Amino acid sequence: MKNNSVKLLASLIALAIAPFGQAAGVSDDVVKIGVLTDMSGVYADVGGRGAVYAAQMAVKDFGGKVNGKRVEVIFDDHKNDVDTSLAIAKRWFEKDRTKVDMVVELMNSQVATAVSKYAAEQKRIAIKTGAATSALTNEECTRYTLDWVYDSYAISHGTLKELLADGIKTYTIMVTDYGDKTDKAFSKDIFFAADMVRKKGGKIFFPPIKVPASSTDFTPYLLKAQEQGANGIVFAQAGGDFVNAVKQAREFGLFTETQEPIGLVVFDSDIKALGLDMAQGMKFTTGFYWDRDNETREWSKKFYAQMKKMPTSSQAGVYSAVLHYLKAVQAAGGDTSDDVMAKMKATRVNDFFAKDGYVREDGRMVHDMYLVEVKKPGESKGEAAWDLLKIKRTLKGDNVFKPLSQSNCPLVKK
Repeated sequence: MKNNSVKLLASLIALAIAPFGQAAGVSDDVVKIGVLTDMSGVYADVGGRGAVYAAQMAVKDFGGKVNGKRVEVIFDDHKNDVDTSLAIAKRWFEKDRTKVDMVVELMNSQVATAVSKYAAEQKRIAIKTGAATSALTNEECTRYTLDWVYDSYAISHGTLKELLADGIKTYTIMVTDYGDKTDKAFSKDIFFAADMVRKKGGKIFFPPIKVPASSTDFTPYLLKAQEQGANGIVFAQAGGDFVNAVKQAREFGLFTETQEPIGLVVFDSDIKALGLDMAQGMKFTTGFYWDRDNETREWSKKFYAQMKKMPTSSQAGVYSAVLHYLKAVQAAGGDTSDDVMAKMKATRVNDFFAKDGYVREDGRMVHDMYLVEVKKPGESKGEAAWDLLKIKRTLKGDNVFKPLSQSNCPLVKK
């Protein structure tokens, strides 16, 4: 009888402390999230402080704690430099008294590739929302890396496939030449998109017109594009290079009824910088637009109240990724990366950003994308209202992202 009483007491004690046992799985008694982004360079409006605030919103909406432990968001400026970004990551993962458990945003393809590789070595989770490279779900994939918003395969194949169906049959591509730092995965995806265009009966002038990074005079490249006479002019550029190229192309008279502007790596902030007069008619594919439905509008207006601008797809993606991560930590009972990643892959993503999204074995978060067109000034309620885009159609995630059968990720079973 005495032994049975002792066993019963032990069982009751175990049940009583079970919730606290989960909390003990949180390292350093804090779940620490690092937003590594461009705070001062050409991508600061795309990510920057808006990305930091989006992460803070997610933490606040989750309740500020997970399994009884505090959640902290820190951030730093990688300055679009690989060495700088790795130095920050080393401090976050190894040297700080409380270690970063997950790093997010990673604007800039070279930074994203380098940091995700290092994070995997440290068994830390890295989630890309800002960079275009598709390498993180292909040859550079790791079991600790996720790609959340878009990639170069989706925006090139998705856009050109849809526009081919709309009757745009010939294309010229202008691409920024970063020399040795050019994203090889992006280049491959453009090549494969060009091959897809040819197979579907279209014509694409290849190789692309290469424009040196940070160019100020696009005249010789625009003349070449004009000579080719394609129906669609594809700007495979980003940030300031994209804005300057489109602005000079419009002034050059390159866009006509038979020659349309097409973007690849385009964000709302770029369209706002150009203005509707310059950007009108531009078509591109995006993972998010703030004015898509009531749910996106409600969240975006909360973001606007603090940031005084509407969110980009990367910033909205940061919120979604952080929220999904915190739910996984809660479900796993701690922040051990292997356990958390297993929960993230096992759980569907359902929030204002994505409906019924899911994480594949290569780390790709599959969700719907949207083919959009920049409004004409007369169609808009005003640029001050950020009424910039109209959604032409929804592109199903399973159709727009690279199929697993084509993936080069060694984690994918074939």
